[in-house]
Amino acid sequence: MSRVAVVTGSNKGIGLEIARGLCKQFDGTVYLTARNEKLGQEAVQKLKSEGLNPSFHQLDITNEQSIQALKQHLQDKHGGLDVLVNNAGFAYKNADPTPFGTQATDSVGINFFGTMATSKALLPIIRPHGRVVNVSSQVSQMSIKKCSAELQARFRDRSIKEEELVTLLKKFIEKAKAGQHKQNGFADSAYGMSKIGVTVLTFIQAREMEQDPREDVLVNCMCPGWCKTDMAGDRAPRSAAQGADTAIFLTNLKPKEAQGQFFYDRKPIAF
Repeated sequence: MSRVAVVTGSNKGIGLEIARGLCKQFDGTVYLTARNEKLGQEAVQKLKSEGLNPSFHQLDITNEQSIQALKQHLQDKHGGLDVLVNNAGFAYKNADPTPFGTQATDSVGINFFGTMATSKALLPIIRPHGRVVNVSSQVSQMSIKKCSAELQARFRDRSIKEEELVTLLKKFIEKAKAGQHKQNGFADSAYGMSKIGVTVLTFIQAREMEQDPREDVLVNCMCPGWCKTDMAGDRAPRSAAQGADTAIFLTNLKPKEAQGQFFYDRKPIAF
């Protein structure tokens, strides 16, 4: 079986650059995925016009049926998966007037719960020597510092269970809707809290892979930095390609090179 890579949310921005980079160097099939099939197919054609050869599959990380359809396709056609880059994400603009409770629901729902649902489906079909990269953000570092000491300790506890992480983020959403998130020790950033979830989920997944019989499956997360994208705007100092570089680097890690770490510009950083 040839090797297979999947990049979620890759019809534009950093995700598209990750897919482009993998198409250039990955020895196997690269799936560009998008929630919107038309936009996804247009992105595939764009890369094909550059002489690259991505495949396309529809994927909405907030839709279990869509996730399962991708899993089934990967199993039926390829017998598994070798590289998963969980890139799909969402952020409200700073000036957006949407109520904070709604922002919390949407941000955590897509960035954390969507990433977790996709991982739950696809991690079991990752083959030995597979690589998993979760796209997080240094906003998670900034936001955890604004949480209460008690919550900081819980999020930084490397023995935290997925169930507790889920409970904490559901509580954040609940308190955000009630306008009581700060009084309850949470940061005042819906995006930041969602990315705390992604970072801590990475640590949990890496710990589980250490106990897994499959050899050499490495799970790490990374921050692309502030890049020029539709999501981050034009004022950002970095290009989307610069943001994609560390994710691509992490798909090529040597055995035991890094497990359960948070990277920026190809170097591990503290959380």
